[in-house]
Amino acid sequence: MICDDTVYSLLNLNMKRLILIAVTALLMIPLAGAQTAQKINKSNLVVKEWNTDPKSGKKVLDHVTTFSPEGRKIDEVEYSSTAQKWHKRYEWGANGKIARELLYDERNRLVNYKTFEYNEFGRKKLQNTYDAKGKLISIKTFEYITEDE
Repeated sequence: MICDDTVYSLLNLNMKRLILIAVTALLMIPLAGAQTAQKINKSNLVVKEWNTDPKSGKKVLDHVTTFSPEGRKIDEVEYSSTAQKWHKRYEWGANGKIARELLYDERNRLVNYKTFEYNEFGRKKLQNTYDAKGKLISIKTFEYITEDE
């Protein structure tokens, strides 16, 4: 016959094992914040954004972003409730950065385009904007200031 102390000891040991298993399982689950930090594979990805009317439930396409096989953004289209608003195309340079950004209107006519230069840290240094005929219309320079300066 098993006494109460032995039963209590066995239950206590089993409870400790269950707690240890539960804690181990919880530690293996990534934190919610860590999941968002994981890099998403954008290879050939198409992201569609939809607006939904809360009253009717009707969905309207708002924005589409397309990525290349290399995972680089190559195309964006913004829509109104009835038609295309604008379209951007991205061209990438050998340095792995955007070299040109082309903006088209609702009829896919070129409105303007931007070219970019980057500093030694890979950050934008210069942005030139040209009209559809290639005339320079603006120059933007980027300055990066840290609190140490």
